Amino acid sequence: MIVKINTDKTLNGEERSADFFTSQINEALERFESHISRIEVHLKDENGKKDGFNDISCLLEARLEGRQPIAVTNQANTVDLAVTGAIDKVKSALETIVGKIQKH
Repeated sequence: MIVKINTDKTLNGEERSADFFTSQINEALERFESHISRIEVHLKDENGKKDGFNDISCLLEARLEGRQPIAVTNQANTVDLAVTGAIDKVKSALETIVGKIQKH
């Protein structure tokens, strides 16, 4: 499973943060890795350099083998919270999809 992290120009895409989020995603979605070919993470600050409430957006796109990709979004005050919330959402969606696949 390949994890690709993209940030807008207002967020700092440090390699240390990218490594942390990659390991967090790999750990959380480990049981689904046989179904996922790639995860794309898109982080952006909705307000640019201005301060705001819940202005960090994380879009997680999971590319499933032999199926259409699924995408979830989450907004929070920090990048960490935005990514964590998006991971929870995509994990829930994958549990539903993989559960249906295994029933058939």
